[in-house]
Amino acid sequence: MHRNSRVFITGHKDSIENSLLTHFTAQGFKNVFSNNKDKVDVLNQAKTEKFFKAEKPEYVFLGSIRSGGIAANQKYPAEFIYENCRSQNNVIHAAYLNGTKKLLYFASSCVYPKDARQPIKEGALCAGPLEKTSEAYAAAKIAGVAMCRAYRAQYGFNAVAVVPATLYGPGSDDDLENAHVMGALIAKFCRAGANGDKQAVVWGTGKPRREFLYVDDFTAACVFLMDKYHAGDLINAGGGHDVSIKELAGMIAAAAGFKGKIIFDASRPDGAMRKLLDNRRITQLGWRPKIGLQEGIKKTINWYKEK
Repeated sequence: MHRNSRVFITGHKDSIENSLLTHFTAQGFKNVFSNNKDKVDVLNQAKTEKFFKAEKPEYVFLGSIRSGGIAANQKYPAEFIYENCRSQNNVIHAAYLNGTKKLLYFASSCVYPKDARQPIKEGALCAGPLEKTSEAYAAAKIAGVAMCRAYRAQYGFNAVAVVPATLYGPGSDDDLENAHVMGALIAKFCRAGANGDKQAVVWGTGKPRREFLYVDDFTAACVFLMDKYHAGDLINAGGGHDVSIKELAGMIAAAAGFKGKIIFDASRPDGAMRKLLDNRRITQLGWRPKIGLQEGIKKTINWYKEK
């Protein structure tokens, strides 16, 4: 990619879309579009194809237009599978028809089996049952991976799928019902700290372990993969280590200034007990994350308090 390249980013006004837009603006790119900034309705096939015919994006970063944590996945499974399948079908097909040079598809760690051996290698895809709490979303993301592979195999279309660890950073959804665990906990503990609350309740037992990747590190990984990775194989991009939700809650509470008691509500679902990606394929190519978890949490809390 170069500064005159035509770039299209899809997402749902989330941290990765914002981070990619910020990156390309800082690098002096002149022709960068997004479905939100430029009001491209990727759920509508005709409007998506009209945009691609008019603007001819050369490089496409394809994220989810609907995602969230356990609560949102359980409440809106139909929307999660329908909207993500429909939008990714429209974008991938329009990109192929209109000469896009390369498409990078953002999958999710939930595409892997709930009991996958840790750390999870790319070959674990479809090797076992999915985690029930995110099954519909996972099915949509698996369909996207399969579509990238199919269009590469049949048409020679340069589509690549990346599986990121759980992303967080400025722009993270902080709605307690819909957010992923990091955004929800940051919002919860910042509000509780500001209010002087004596306790805060966290869903689940606190035992599950999760791997996190700061959003700007994932942006760097996306740009790296767009420029350097042309194989058709699925590739992971993770932070390299995981923490328990109990440990994470303690880290966030301390950084947010919350001094009360943390209560874990074991009546609420935990989700998968562990998700740690095998990062070796991408690190052997030359990419590594730069922002550690403590630093990333502080940056995200500062953004949350200042917004």
